[in-house]
Amino acid sequence: MIQRIKGTEDILPQSVDRWQYVEDLARDFFDQYLYREIRTPLFESYDLYARSVGDSTDIVSKEMYDFMDKGDRHNALRPEGTAGVVRAYVENKLFGPEHPQPLKVYYMGPMFRYERPQAGRQRQFNQLGVEIFGSDNPATDVEAICLAWDFFKELGLTNLSLQINSLGKPADRQAYREALIAYLEPHLSELSEDSQRRLHENPLRVLDSKDPRDHAFLPQAPSILDYLSSESQAHFDQVQALLKALDIPYQVNDRVVRGLDYYQDTIFEIMINDETIGSQATICGGGRYDGLVQSLGGPDKSGFGFGIGMERLLILLEAQGIDLPSYDPVDVYVMNLSPETNGLALEVVTAARRAGLIAERDYLNRSMKSQFKTSDKLGSQVIVTLGEEELASRQIPLKNTKTQKQEKVALDDLIKDFYGIYRRLTVDTSVIDQYFKGE
Repeated sequence: MIQRIKGTEDILPQSVDRWQYVEDLARDFFDQYLYREIRTPLFESYDLYARSVGDSTDIVSKEMYDFMDKGDRHNALRPEGTAGVVRAYVENKLFGPEHPQPLKVYYMGPMFRYERPQAGRQRQFNQLGVEIFGSDNPATDVEAICLAWDFFKELGLTNLSLQINSLGKPADRQAYREALIAYLEPHLSELSEDSQRRLHENPLRVLDSKDPRDHAFLPQAPSILDYLSSESQAHFDQVQALLKALDIPYQVNDRVVRGLDYYQDTIFEIMINDETIGSQATICGGGRYDGLVQSLGGPDKSGFGFGIGMERLLILLEAQGIDLPSYDPVDVYVMNLSPETNGLALEVVTAARRAGLIAERDYLNRSMKSQFKTSDKLGSQVIVTLGEEELASRQIPLKNTKTQKQEKVALDDLIKDFYGIYRRLTVDTSVIDQYFKGE
């Protein structure tokens, strides 16, 4: 038996409705903010990620699925969403006057990283995110943060914590990088193996190390906030003022650095503290990446975005006991009691579907008892029972499973007005009738 590859998951029919609910709610929020969907390829040139994410990052150097294709081109499965969206923005000239500015897009789909599989983190994982191009206004930063914050609140999540930081401009970051290396270098042999390797390649990653050996040196480490230019400090001050104006609580945390080279100025993470999962988990992260568009061959356009891991989000929703809507109940279930009524059953169920109703029928010639059980499991509102008598008379019986109200209708009339007959059986019109009678 061939089994799924390690680090991948099957999303089965009984759980996919939870995914669809979260995705649909996200689309509603994105639409409110006038974000439009963009879909980019699952694989891109390896160089796209080496140049944008950074060839010294763990994502590119250790985790990326890369391969040579039959044309001897070096490709990679996308490990994150931003780089591909920026490439599409540049290649398709979405910065032109015929496109709304600033350009606001969102994406949903699978990403790929070769990591150690664990709960909420797979080698194929799903992410949704947004990107905004062409605005360096601090209000853009706060709008995106507000979108993520309100989305999580709408889902019902509690114990949320917004952590913000600024990485400044490239020159600020370079000065801080040198100061951080100078501070950590005397302790090089005492750091974890990963941090020893990262120190000269990507020293900021040491700040978010989970290894206890590194934690001993972090409290006294220099802070990036002491190296911000006046321009970056003013931008960060405005971000904080706007967050306060929107009543979004936040904490400035100079140890939030994110793991990608393209970030500068505002970065943020939304975390959740929950005893049911035994730890603090990041469910959303992002920030500003001015300069990335230009580095990939485009004009000097700023950018801001965030990503949300779907698997981790769904685990946290379950951990907090938040019930998400399941499948809509079946409106009409057609019970087929005779092989001779197979065609009639298909005709009736098709008429229900064409009327806009959710409908199902029996295909397996099961007993009446088994079909009743199936109808109950599906939460059917109305049952249609078809046997040889109905085949001969062309009179179709319908029954409301909750109120036991019944009606028998000619097949032709049912096909013409299935929805109206369904509503007559299922909608309580007594209140409306009383209103018009003045009672």
